Amino acid sequence: MMRRLLHLCAIAAILTAFAGCDTMSEMVTANLPQNHTGRASIVVSLAAQEVYLYRGGHLAATSRISSGREGHRTPLGRFRVTRKDMDHRSSLYGAYVDDSNRIIKSDVDTRRDPKPRHAHFVGAPMPYFVEFAPGYGLHQGYLPGEPASHGCIRMPYWKARQFYDAVHVGTPVTVKS
Repeated sequence: MMRRLLHLCAIAAILTAFAGCDTMSEMVTANLPQNHTGRASIVVSLAAQEVYLYRGGHLAATSRISSGREGHRTPLGRFRVTRKDMDHRSSLYGAYVDDSNRIIKSDVDTRRDPKPRHAHFVGAPMPYFVEFAPGYGLHQGYLPGEPASHGCIRMPYWKARQFYDAVHVGTPVTVKS
């Protein structure tokens, strides 16, 4: 009886560990040893809608993503991290709000949407922003299961934080179709 109870407790512990994972790749890499040393690099696969973090050439983490949608494609190529900002806000996309911070108009593009009278712009939050090209980066954001951003790479909160903590300015970033 005691042996069966221990077996059930072990199964419960394993299920609890994987409960926060949303994809098979996250389950496989969620508990990878964090002792990989060496330089970090990032590879983004737009076709798979996944991003991979390597340390010293070894896969250290993966995450599902939401990349740029039609008309706002994520750029392809080889880049380097140019800046990191833990509390970044968009300078183009967000909402117009009144003096009490009540939203007057949401889903605003400041280049196209005129500012209403007595309103000010509040940029969309982009926590754990890792910029790799001017105006493009990885950050925490909503993941609807398909490309949906204005070109950035959206990630779940805890993965965005993990990637943010692992990279530095100059880290290579490769974006593949």
